[in-house]
Amino acid sequence: MSWSWRLETETGAQWQGDAFAQQTFPSQSDAESWLGESWRELREHGVAEVRLFEEEREVYGPMSLAES
Repeated sequence: MSWSWRLETETGAQWQGDAFAQQTFPSQSDAESWLGESWRELREHGVAEVRLFEEEREVYGPMSLAES
């Protein structure tokens, strides 16, 4: 199993940047830890929301990266 994030813009379109090329993670915990460490940098690069996938199955999202 692999886990990955779909990075999206404010309009919900898939984000098209090279800085965070399609990364995969061995577990949900690893994917969530990476997001916890990277969300501010993602926002700086124009990512507005994310969706978590296990293989092709969407686990949850969209989840906003806006500060509350």
